[in-house]
Amino acid sequence: MARLPAGVVVITARVGDEFRGLTASSLVSISLEPPMVLVGLERESATRASVLQTKAFNASLLTRSQEFLADRFAGRAPALDLEWRTLPHRLGTNGIPLLDGCAAWLECRLVQVHEAGDHDICVGEVQAAAIGSGDPLILWDRSFWALH
Repeated sequence: MARLPAGVVVITARVGDEFRGLTASSLVSISLEPPMVLVGLERESATRASVLQTKAFNASLLTRSQEFLADRFAGRAPALDLEWRTLPHRLGTNGIPLLDGCAAWLECRLVQVHEAGDHDICVGEVQAAAIGSGDPLILWDRSFWALH
């Protein structure tokens, strides 16, 4: 599967005043009416637990210049404090963080969860969306790439 190019996103959630997030490359559009996406979330992740608890998540679609964020949310860089004081972000209309400077953003209401191996397939109905700017960050063959 490493040979299949995929966009890189950060999936975010919130429980109380604590923010959660993880890097994913499995965000897929599955319906236009109503607009719906799916994402695979590792069963052991705190982000997945927050998504299931609050029934909501956001997706920030990263740009090529945000490779460091992909690494950070994948656990390959220094950990974030739970309030994200050092990370440029804003809250979506649902109160969940959206990362600044992304190619696009989605705010989703969780509508279905399906077990799949060590992940859960989480289906979200898109409640709000916005387009940013910049070339998308792409994962291919275990490395980050950009469109040329």
